[in-house]
Amino acid sequence: MRPFAQQKGKHLMGSVRRMAILVLGCVFTLSACGNHKSASEPAPGSADTDSGKVLNLYIWSDYLAANTLSDFEKQTGIKVHVAYFDTNETLETKLLAGSSGYDVVVPTASYFERQIKAGVYLPIDKSKLSNLKNMDPQLMSKVALHDPDNAHGIIYTWGTNGIGYNGKMIKELLPDAPLDSWRLVFDPAIASKVAKCGISVLDSPAEMMRAVYSYLGKDPNSQKPDDLVQAEAVLSKIRPYIRNINSSEYIEALANGDLCIAVGYNGDVMQARDRAREANKGIEIKYSVPKEGSILWFDMLAIPKDAPNKVSAYAFLNYIMTPQVIADVSNFKRYANGNTASQPLVMDSVKNDPGIYPPLEQRQKLAVQLADSADQTRAITRVWQKFKTGQ
Repeated sequence: MRPFAQQKGKHLMGSVRRMAILVLGCVFTLSACGNHKSASEPAPGSADTDSGKVLNLYIWSDYLAANTLSDFEKQTGIKVHVAYFDTNETLETKLLAGSSGYDVVVPTASYFERQIKAGVYLPIDKSKLSNLKNMDPQLMSKVALHDPDNAHGIIYTWGTNGIGYNGKMIKELLPDAPLDSWRLVFDPAIASKVAKCGISVLDSPAEMMRAVYSYLGKDPNSQKPDDLVQAEAVLSKIRPYIRNINSSEYIEALANGDLCIAVGYNGDVMQARDRAREANKGIEIKYSVPKEGSILWFDMLAIPKDAPNKVSAYAFLNYIMTPQVIADVSNFKRYANGNTASQPLVMDSVKNDPGIYPPLEQRQKLAVQLADSADQTRAITRVWQKFKTGQ
């Protein structure tokens, strides 16, 4: 989910899956407009409660079209203060602490599910969202597995988690490398041979664990302790061959040829592919959903229960559901959206790209990432910290 998302995380398609995954920031990173490295948190005193003149937005890095916020400000007179995150854990920590000061946030659906249970979101008054009719009912029904009756959020973008890769670099090291399999990353016999050209994985514990479970042929939403033990063993064996653990930097690294393999969000990899083409240096990036299966992520738009500017929040959600607005996001950031009315406005090169809108047979191999139990979350976090530190 994007995502970068963890993107988000997500799924920017990120992060996916989508942080991407990275709240699916990379609710998806998943991806935002402007230079996220210079972004700052909204000032504590920036609230203008229910005046409709201020919006404090917290979103995945690089997860908006270039004109998304400027057009919103022009149309509504609402000033947007935007800050960025690149892991769902960062967003969740702020939400659970309370008084975040944000009016709209972009969590990935699996995290969104448990945050709803923690009571951090405002139930949406659907009568205030005239554009809600534009949303795809089939996709919204999938999100309802996380949020019954879609009571707390709407889909921003959606996508898959998979592998972005530079086939030329890989084949120079391993001509018969399994480019369509999680073995490319999780089989130490293979990872050890391709490590020289650079392997990156998402800094998203829950999403990466789903990838390992798929590689092992297990239920990606498994809560069994024995499955986690086996997944930890897989991660420990490949740790020496992993160059980067990050949910956003792999886009540029793939595009520049600094990496040959990145576990990431589909939209992020598509961005890397397009940037490489624009640079015209002979770098070709491709995206694969591994044959063992992967996850389908959604990055959501939601209003924290203590949002200081709820009028502005509703205005922004309704604006994003305008067909042209979300089509611009999909066209610019290469992420699928859940807005049926926008599809005629999405460029053919985007909606006909199987890396962005997966074909039906591929969708059947995708699992919706459900929320982990509290005990499982803690256990996965412990495993992931050991993996990151190389212990």
